[in-house]
Amino acid sequence: MKLKFTKMQGLGNDFVVLDGIHQAIHLDRQQLRFLADRHFGIGCDQILLVEQAEGDADFRYRIFNADGSEVEQCGNGARCFVRYVHDHGLTQKSEIRIETLSGVISPKLEISGNVTVNMGQPVFEPAQIPFIAEHIAPTYQLEIAGQPVTISALSMGNPHAVRVVPDVDRAPVETEGALLEQHPRFPKKVNAGFMQVVDRTHIKLRVYERGAGETLACGTGACAAVAAGINLGLLDPRVTVSTRGGDLAIRWEGKNEPVWMTGPAVTVFEGEINL
Repeated sequence: MKLKFTKMQGLGNDFVVLDGIHQAIHLDRQQLRFLADRHFGIGCDQILLVEQAEGDADFRYRIFNADGSEVEQCGNGARCFVRYVHDHGLTQKSEIRIETLSGVISPKLEISGNVTVNMGQPVFEPAQIPFIAEHIAPTYQLEIAGQPVTISALSMGNPHAVRVVPDVDRAPVETEGALLEQHPRFPKKVNAGFMQVVDRTHIKLRVYERGAGETLACGTGACAAVAAGINLGLLDPRVTVSTRGGDLAIRWEGKNEPVWMTGPAVTVFEGEINL
C-alpha cells in the first residue's frame, strides 16, 4: 500500500500528516509506529490524520503518538493541521472548526503566517483530567523514585503535570518525566512539563510527552504551564513560552476563559511511502 504524506513541524515538534479525505487510511498500531520511526520510517513525534467531520465542524482531527496510541489533543499539531488544509486546497477559510477527541477547537491562520488556536478552557477538576485526588488544589505532592515532588495537575484536552523548577536546562526531564508519565495517579498517563519562570511574562519549558518522550516543543504543554503558573499567581495573562524549538505566545485571562496559543507551522517536505 502506497501512502502519500506531508512532513510538517511546529517549533521542531514534528508530524507526519495524512489526508484521510482523498485516500482511504486504516493503519494499525504497528504501521503507525513504523511511520514514526526515525530510522526505518519517516520519523515524527506524532501522526496527524485529516478526516471529514462527523458533525457540523469543517474537519475531524485525529492524533497518534509515536508509540501508536491515539490521544485527545495536540496544540502544535493543530497549527500544522490548519496550514495543511490551506496549502492543499481543502478550505479557503482563515478560521476553521475542527473535531477532536476532546471537543471542537477553532484555529485561525493569521496574515503573518502564524496560526492562533483557541485551545479551550483549562480543566483543574481532578476527575476530569483524569487525576486521582480527594479534592481540587493548586498543587499536589507525588512520590517519584522515593522522593516527594510538587506538581500542578490540569487538562488542556489531554492530561498535564506541571512542575516549577529553578533551571529547566538542569531539570531531570528524561528520568523524572518518564516516571511522571506512568505515575499511577494519572490513569491515562500524563504529559510532564518542567517550567522555569524567567519573569511574569516569560517562561522556559521542556515537556516529556505521553507516548513520544521529550519533544522540542509541546503546544498543549505550553498552554498548561501558563495556566498553572497563572493559577499559582506566578504569571501575567500574556506569556512568552520559550521551548527548545522556539517561542510560543500564550494568553489566558483566567477562570471560564479559553487559552489562546499563537505560533508557526511549517511544511518540511512531501512524499510517498510504501507500507
